Formats: sequence, structure tokens, C-alpha cells
Amino acid sequence: MNDPEGLEATRPIRGRGATLAAKRYPLIMGILNVTPDSFSDGGAYFREEAAHRRAIEMVEEGADIIDIGGESTRPGAAAIGVDEEMSRIMPVIESLSGTIRAPMSVDTRRATVARAALEAGCWMVNDVSAGTDPDMPGVVREFGAPIVLMHMKGEPVSMQIGPHYEDVVSEVRSFLADRAGFFKRHSVDDDMILVDPGIGFGKRFRDNLDLLRSIAALKSLGHPVMIGASRKRFLGELLNAAPPARLPGSLAVAAWCFRNHVDVVRVHEVKETAGLFRVLDAIENPDAYPAAW
Repeated sequence: MNDPEGLEATRPIRGRGATLAAKRYPLIMGILNVTPDSFSDGGAYFREEAAHRRAIEMVEEGADIIDIGGESTRPGAAAIGVDEEMSRIMPVIESLSGTIRAPMSVDTRRATVARAALEAGCWMVNDVSAGTDPDMPGVVREFGAPIVLMHMKGEPVSMQIGPHYEDVVSEVRSFLADRAGFFKRHSVDDDMILVDPGIGFGKRFRDNLDLLRSIAALKSLGHPVMIGASRKRFLGELLNAAPPARLPGSLAVAAWCFRNHVDVVRVHEVKETAGLFRVLDAIENPDAYPAAW
């Protein structure tokens, strides 16, 4: 399979004295929502024991990173307080620290929560607000932690109420360039900053498709690119399916990410995504997979 024009292979991600090595295909970030109300699995892993088991399971299934979040950012979700967010995620992070081989990410918009999570053993921060908390750059710089900067139009509670763009690709790319520049001015290195176009976060149906078709424009920013389209609403609209039945669409997007050298995919179904990547990689690189007979 020939590389699409203008795209480079996946990039390594550096942070906290370690490097998450690049592969021939995207790294897999497994989603662990420690919430009662996330859009597709709310409540399934709200209890600490269930969250702990699911994290271990995802690592066994092939997750390269476990992303732990305590605040739902689904469309229409209201914000929660810092204390509540901390009470949800910290027991899980503390119980997993040192017990799983995959690094942990904390999915938070708050520098206070990020600091506590990094102190407890998380390796990176996934910030859907792209650092609107003014203390976030200082926290990730202090800990030498990688950070994902995501584009979101508005707030979760209102982001899907009439979002509008003149040119969604140009506007999202410009926003991410600006936010990455802000963090670089605070001495956060290029290979510690990831960018995410925010599929489904203040986007219309066509906006999501346009952004997925424009991976090259995002990669041209010079930072690793993360895509999180797993079970998103636009897939439900395409497939007329509820979130748990959107696996075919999620895998189709993952295959597109493989084709376009996306650096990280954030998914619910780790086992299925890892299997998809293994087969696609074997087709491209058969010598890496000796015959089983």
C-alpha cells in the first residue's frame, strides 16, 4: 500500500524520561471512563474494581496507553467539581500505578487534577480544552509529561448546538497550531505535544468527515496526531446504530487512520482494533509475520 502524498510514518512520543516508540501503525489508547454518564459506556466502569479490571484487560488486548477520565465530555454533559473528578479517578490511578505495563494518561481539563494524577503515576495528560486552564503548561513542563491538545468548539454542555465553520479544516488546524505554539512558548517540546481535531466535539456530520479526510493538514503541524472517533454520533447516523453497535464504523475509521499514519487512535474496543492493525500490517509487511506452518 503506497503512502498517501504528504504523510509521514508515525512519530515517537517522549515524556517523563521515557519514549513511547513509534510503530508501523498507530498506537492504541484504550478508553477508561470512570463516570456514571459517558455517552457509550457510562457507569460500566464507575466502580474502582471494575475500572481496575478493565484497564488490565485492555493492556492484555494490546493497548499502548490507558486513558483514565472522571468527567464526561459527551454532548450536553454538565461540568463537575474538582473534588468529584478527583474522587473518581485517583483510586483507580493509584491502584494501577506500577501494576500495568502500559503508561497511563489522565483525561482532564484541570491542572490541579493533572498534577495529582501525574504525581500518582500517570505519564501523560489528555486535555480536551487544549490548555484553557492557565496552569496546565506549567504542570506538564514541571513533570516533563506529554499532553494532547484537542479542538472543541464551546463547552460540552452546548458544543453541539448549532456549530458552524466556514472552513473546518483550516479553522481547526489554525486553532491547534496556536495552542501548540502557546505550550512551546512555555518550554514544552514538539514531541511532547499531540494534537487532536476533536471528532464529534462541536462538529457537524460533514465536519467530522472533512477532518478525517485531512489528516495530512494536521500532520503538517509537526506534532503527533491523535484521532478519537470511537462510537461517535456521526457513525451512529451513518449506520443507524446505538453506541455499542457502532464497531464497524469505529474499525473503518481506525483503518483509515492506519492508512494515513495517524500516531494514536483512542478507542473503546482495543482487542478488535489491535487485530485490525495486525492484519493490515501483515498485508503490507509479510516478512514480519513468519508462516505458522
